[in-house]
Amino acid sequence: MKDKGPKPATDRRIAPRENVDPIEIRAFTSLDHMTLLSRRGFIVEASTTGFLLHVERKDLVPKQFRDTLSIDVLKGDHVILMIDPLNLEISGVIARTKRLNKELYEIGIDYSEDAPEYWRECLVELLPRGADYDEES
Repeated sequence: MKDKGPKPATDRRIAPRENVDPIEIRAFTSLDHMTLLSRRGFIVEASTTGFLLHVERKDLVPKQFRDTLSIDVLKGDHVILMIDPLNLEISGVIARTKRLNKELYEIGIDYSEDAPEYWRECLVELLPRGADYDEES
């Protein structure tokens, strides 16, 4: 049977994503353009190869992104951001963007090239999930 070309991104995904409690990030910056993209956002899913951010339109710093419906021009940009609760600065590449609604964007970040596998596994384990909290506390 012949290969029918590249597989969709979801089929190529090596590591399954896990839902995490939204964890706030700040100082989301494009290193390629030396531009602050967003003052804040939230990691909502993570895997050992990357994570998914939700960024509100109002938090985007460049006016051109607040005034447009798409931020696809950011695909491929090398970025850096700060995860305050973990006191961790992390870099990666924007793999995809998607507009979820009028006020919210989803941004997929791939950080697998910049970090050893054991480190990525530890990071995913450290991210909070709803089951990690005792409801009685």
